[in-house]
Amino acid sequence: MRFPRDQYEVPQKPPGGRGEFILYLDFDGVLHHENCLWHPKKGAYLSAPSVYVLFQHVGLLEEILAPYPEVRIVLSTSWVRTYGCDGTAKRLPESLRARVIGATFHSAMNESKFTDAPRGMQVWSDVLRRQPRDWIALDDDYLHWPAWCLDKYVRTHEHEGISDPAVEAEFRKKLALMCAPAVPEKT
Repeated sequence: MRFPRDQYEVPQKPPGGRGEFILYLDFDGVLHHENCLWHPKKGAYLSAPSVYVLFQHVGLLEEILAPYPEVRIVLSTSWVRTYGCDGTAKRLPESLRARVIGATFHSAMNESKFTDAPRGMQVWSDVLRRQPRDWIALDDDYLHWPAWCLDKYVRTHEHEGISDPAVEAEFRKKLALMCAPAVPEKT
């Protein structure tokens, strides 16, 4: 599916740097295997080999984020449309839940227009709205990410999520670069 360029706001330069450091966090294919299904009686569950369990990589995410207490989380997962932002955040351990400041989707949005947009554009729209100082997105959905966002995007392994060694290394590197103290300009 092609998404017309004029349907989205294309930046002339990255937005402003006036807000927080933000991690845009997907769940499926990031914190656990990507094949997560939902049933009205049992809720979310994985249809995957038994070595995979829901949220099996939250401990790793906690560890990676620990040196960066200034990083806030915006939920970019489809879980928000089912459980709401608060209900989705409650699935995370307290150390991560305390970092959650919102989601890319909220109830005042047109849901069908939101879901028709590729994940990268959903995130980019939120970046334009929040204007973070800097940001990173963790997501296994790699289709249709805008070219101007690719340096902020970490593609996770659909089964191993952030635990894949190459993914973990890339995330750690981009996080360290994002949160590095600014070097003052010489006058």
